Order: sequence, then C-alpha cells, then structure tokens
Amino acid sequence: MESLPTSAKEPPTDDDEAITRSLAGDLDAYEVLVTRYSALAHRTAAMLGAADEAEDVVQEAFVKAYRHLTSFRRDAHFRPWLLRIVANETHNLTRSRGRRDRLAARLTEAVPASGEGPEETAVATDRRARLLDAVRTLPERERETVVCRYFLQLSEAETAQVLDLPVGTVKSRTSRGLARLREEVARDLT
Repeated sequence: MESLPTSAKEPPTDDDEAITRSLAGDLDAYEVLVTRYSALAHRTAAMLGAADEAEDVVQEAFVKAYRHLTSFRRDAHFRPWLLRIVANETHNLTRSRGRRDRLAARLTEAVPASGEGPEETAVATDRRARLLDAVRTLPERERETVVCRYFLQLSEAETAQVLDLPVGTVKSRTSRGLARLREEVARDLT
C-alpha cells in the first residue's frame, strides 16, 4: 500500500517542528504551542501572583514569545523558556501593583475521588487551603522556587531557567522555603 504524502497543514507533532513552522510564518503551528502550554502558563502566572490578571499576563507572554521566537535557542526546551517569560511578566505585574508578597492561587473545586465522601473532601480542601496560606507567607524569593518546584512540578534546572537563577540558588531558596513551611505546619498542628 502506498503511503500518502504528509500535508503541510497537519498540526506539528512536537515543539521543535511547531517552532520551525512558526518561524516560517505558520500561525497555526504557533497556535499548537499556545494550546499545548496555555494551561501551564496560566497556572504559573496565578501561582506566582498574577491573580485575576493571569489571563492578561499569559496573553502578553505568548505575544512576547512569538515576537522573540527568532532569539529562542533551538538546543533548549520551549516550555522553560516560555515559563521564564510568564514569570517575568508576572513579576513585572506584581511589582507594578506593589503586592509582591501576595500569592493568588486558584484551585478548582475539589471533586471527590471514587469512595471519597464529603467529609474527606472537606478535610482535603481545608488542608490545601492551609498549605496555600502558608506558602503565601513565604518571602517572594522562596515562594517562587517552592511554587515552581512543587506546584508546577518543574525540575531544579527548569526552575533556574524560569526564574533566571543559578541552580544552587534554586536549591538553597527551596530548602529555606520548605524549612519555613515545616515550621508553619508544626505550629498549625500544636
């Protein structure tokens, strides 16, 4: 059986192909990247302090990423590069509005897992809320690394790239942040 030629209009299968086609002017290919990373970008902006303005931050980040796509190092990964832009945009927003110490985290309504009743759901929701309250009290530098590492599940290297920090700084800030969280949780339990 003869294979059919691949159409240039088929969606790109990976980031590298999407970037190559975007650089050649294929806006549909860039839309694939937007679709692929939009939810993560929104979570990143919200967790780093954009709150209700996360949508604006993400839109601006995607526009900037597209405008600067020619400067993207092709040997790097797109995700941490984009999240660095999102983090920078969020930082600019929080700095400009003077609320650096505020972390606005939005969690979707807890959906009970199979076998989990309303009491367990309420306890889990309360624990999540208390943890987020404790994270909000962290100094901004520590909060950013903890959010990237544990809420966004980025590696140390990706966190370093997103926050434009050396890996060692990410490690020390994360360690200090976790130590403060442990102290806060211990106080909460006593």
